[in-house]
Amino acid sequence: MGRVWLSWANYTAVMTMVTNAGPESDCQRDPTATIDAGAMLVSAEQISYCTHCPASIKFADLWAMRTIQMMTKVVPMNHPMQGKICLITGGSDGIGYAASRELARMGARVIIAGRNSAKTEAAVQQIIADTGNPAVEYLLADLSSQREVRRVAAEAIELAPHLDVLLNNAGAIFLSDRRSAEGMEMTFALNHLSYFLLTSLLLEHLRKAPRARIINVSSCAHESPGKFRLEDLAEPSGNGGYPAYKRSKLCNILFTYELARRLEGENITANALHPGLVRTNIARNNGLLGRVVNFFIGVRGITADKGAETPVYLAASPEVESVTGKYFVDCRPVPSSSMSYDAELAARLWDISASLTADGDPPAR
Repeated sequence: MGRVWLSWANYTAVMTMVTNAGPESDCQRDPTATIDAGAMLVSAEQISYCTHCPASIKFADLWAMRTIQMMTKVVPMNHPMQGKICLITGGSDGIGYAASRELARMGARVIIAGRNSAKTEAAVQQIIADTGNPAVEYLLADLSSQREVRRVAAEAIELAPHLDVLLNNAGAIFLSDRRSAEGMEMTFALNHLSYFLLTSLLLEHLRKAPRARIINVSSCAHESPGKFRLEDLAEPSGNGGYPAYKRSKLCNILFTYELARRLEGENITANALHPGLVRTNIARNNGLLGRVVNFFIGVRGITADKGAETPVYLAASPEVESVTGKYFVDCRPVPSSSMSYDAELAARLWDISASLTADGDPPAR
């Protein structure tokens, strides 16, 4: 059945109509409801009666639901994201924000992981205002820090009973040599290790869903990674800039394919995607040079809404419910680079990533 957003006054009026509908109406169930800021979420199946109620009262139930439909906004009953829980990293801006808004519009419960408190809270409030779906929440973390990845994973597990969708989207380009809190090259730490660690920490929570989807945002930049030595990926000295970004995007696809192999036969799919050249603030962490880069990306790039189409498709479409281990562009599976299909390389990257994210503080570099 569908869900309706019902004000407290309208809820009371409808339940009064139902209660007065027939001689045995005092046996109707008390609906389970969540009250937030004067609004109540009511599942249509919860406005019902005990099994011994007469059929005449069932008619009153239908009449009450018709009344609800006229007084409220109704999420379509056949909506693919009804009752789904999605965690989206980097959801306060750009592709992540657009995807969060669209999934919320589809009726999903959306949890955004963002870094900036004011910006993330504003994004959540705007999504609620735009979609009429109050089931949008946020967690705060700098995902380049493994300690914060662990914390946000623990908070997500506490916040939601399971996860249906994990969209690993947070990423950036660092045009100068930068170190993460653990002393690793910053682009690699944020763009790859955060995907690897967060996914690893949430796998059991994803397994609790009937069917779950892991979606990793990569880039066509993976096709030309340049010098790619696994042993050097985490080394900051002289190893950053745009080449580091391209290597991190190859890591995303290698990780996705290896993850799909390891999850074969389970209820979880794993896919990667290229969203297109999107007008976002991906280089904002680089001062004046970053502003110049973002300007030129803005001139040539597509909108964030357009860039979010493929991740939303992978999160929601029944067409890809059982599709796993693929790379998507424009909502279609396409071949990735030849290097990305190197299963031995992917397995070695997995082992190195596991070592670099092992619990405990790694030595400073």
